[in-house]
Amino acid sequence: MRLILLCSAIVVAAFPCLAADQSAPRPNVILMMCDDLGWGDVGFNGSTVAKTPYLDALAGDSLRFQRFYAAAPVCSPTRGSALTGRHPYRYGITFANVGHLKKEEFTLAEALQQAGYRTGHFGKWHLGTLTTEIQDANRGAPGKSEHFSPPWQNGFDTCFSTESKVPTWDPVRVPKKFGPGQNRQYGWIPSEDVAQTVHYGTHFWDESGRTVDDNLDGDAARVIMDRAIPFIDAAVERKQPFFAVIWFHTPHLPVVAGEKYRAMYSDRPLREQLYYGCITAMDEQVGRLRTHLRQRGLTDDTMWWFSSDNGPENGTPGSAGPLRGRKRSLYEGGVRVPAFLHWPAHIPTGRATEVPCVSSDYLPTVLDVVGFERRGAPQPRDGVSLAPLIEGRMKERPAPIGFQSGKMATWNDNRYKLVVGGDDTRPELYDLIADPVESSDLATEHPDIVERMLGDLRKWQQSCTDSAAGRDY
Repeated sequence: MRLILLCSAIVVAAFPCLAADQSAPRPNVILMMCDDLGWGDVGFNGSTVAKTPYLDALAGDSLRFQRFYAAAPVCSPTRGSALTGRHPYRYGITFANVGHLKKEEFTLAEALQQAGYRTGHFGKWHLGTLTTEIQDANRGAPGKSEHFSPPWQNGFDTCFSTESKVPTWDPVRVPKKFGPGQNRQYGWIPSEDVAQTVHYGTHFWDESGRTVDDNLDGDAARVIMDRAIPFIDAAVERKQPFFAVIWFHTPHLPVVAGEKYRAMYSDRPLREQLYYGCITAMDEQVGRLRTHLRQRGLTDDTMWWFSSDNGPENGTPGSAGPLRGRKRSLYEGGVRVPAFLHWPAHIPTGRATEVPCVSSDYLPTVLDVVGFERRGAPQPRDGVSLAPLIEGRMKERPAPIGFQSGKMATWNDNRYKLVVGGDDTRPELYDLIADPVESSDLATEHPDIVERMLGDLRKWQQSCTDSAAGRDY
């Protein structure tokens, strides 16, 4: 209790409008992320195909981000940004299955753990390998420790985690044979006969570094929620605030959906039944969690963040809406993702914001709210606190957002976006307010803006290079 009161006093100074009552408990925090869910794959962004009633209802009561960005157009780098507040190029996770979360980084889980929170990770990790003992997923193997960096070594008390992707139904099983139009890469109709399946090759691991082999049938999102909800209940019984990272595998390939969910899209080709079916199954788990939080009286003071890690995968029905590009691209469709913050105590009615935000903003925002900081944490951070935005005082982002992936880099401010290494050999410039679909390159019309933004981009890139060389530690 003394720690809670101390932190509350700090919060009053740093964040008076959100924590004026010093006796109020610190908010619980949920970071929920989907995998490859496109901007247009949810009803609240205009989908007329995907059935996402629970997400739509939740978003309607939330602060909806019209311009929320994943820090990268692929999964691993974005996930690292959410936990560190830093761009992935600063700590070496430049792409999927590249690098690992370094011990020198200071994660949001470590910060909240030190501030008295119970911390848990559930679902896809993809920030390092989870074993050095057995063959597992993409990079785990006997004796291979170079990229061993599991969540339990990065601030999480409780874990139910995979290194990387799994099927979205029966997540550790794959058929021995596939029916027409089905394959291991894209997806399949699940088999009810376990004897006709083999292990997929990716394991779930707990915080002791042991594999979890029970309750792994059916929807992968349900399998994850079966672990996340008891974690939340245990934290409540301990009278501790909780930090729950719930990172669904849905709808990353291979997409697999049970009969009930395929039937909801029976008028569509099988590939669409599998893709949209797994999204709707996941959506049900969102509704399940919301109901549980209400029943436990936890809704009002739980910060529930939702987003995707990047745009939709190529070759799937996934939709970026009207936006240009998809996964692996820094055009808007690759990095602008569906997102909202549900926090009824401080966002009593739904509203939308056009202020640009990014996954790197999670850490500085949550630490601002909690009033916790550790001296010596790696700097610089690329994220900014969104506390003023939550309060309704932020009308523009105070600093641009830099992106880099492969040879492509962009620099986004409140209005303009500079693109280097894109489809054109010269820099491109877009007015995202007037032209969010990036159809009109304005570079030749505004050479002064291009020159200024290019100079800022180069300085930021050099800063990331310095960070990657270890100068922040």
